[in-house]
Parts: sequence; C-alpha cells; structure tokens
Amino acid sequence: MAAAKIKKGDTVIVLSGKDKGKTGEVTKSLPKDGKVVVAGVNVAVRHTKPSQGDPQGGLKRAEAPLHVSKVAHVTKDGKATRVRFEERDGKKVRVAVKTGEVING
Repeated sequence: MAAAKIKKGDTVIVLSGKDKGKTGEVTKSLPKDGKVVVAGVNVAVRHTKPSQGDPQGGLKRAEAPLHVSKVAHVTKDGKATRVRFEERDGKKVRVAVKTGEVING
C-alpha cells in the first residue's frame, strides 16, 4: 500500500466531472477504495419514504465519495498541484510540486 498523497483535512480542487473547479476540505478518506469525500462536492440526493426512524422522510442530501484521481491538492494561491514525497530533516514529508512548500499533516 502506497502512502496517501491526499489525506483528511487537506484542501483539494475537483479536476473533472459535474463539480469541476469546486474546492473543499477532505472530510473522509477511503484508502481501500481509492476514494475521498469532499465537503460540499458531489452531493447525492436520495428520496426517502417516511419510516418509524425518520417520520419526516423527503429528500436527503449527502456527499458521495470521489475517486482520488479526480481531485488535486490546492496551493495557497488556489491552484492545483501534484504531491511528491521528500525527506527533510530525516522525516518523510509531503511537498507541493509547483511551489515546493511542505504540506502539513
């Protein structure tokens, strides 16, 4: 298993699909499936019937997972960048390719 280039808490931009160009924070990472859940992006709407547990029913909105290849890390100026791993001070850290800045986490 390779190290995760995109982790929970990272700010990412969507590269393709209906939400292309939207940015948001990764709220959940699913490394086994190679997917991430981004806040406010890829919102799926499910029509639910009223039930005992949910007497109201109606439209339920929830963020659906996106494939990790559809998102990219965002630099401070708001542009997409790839992530590489480097060793700095004896520690393996994530580094933004475009700017060379270390990504916290």
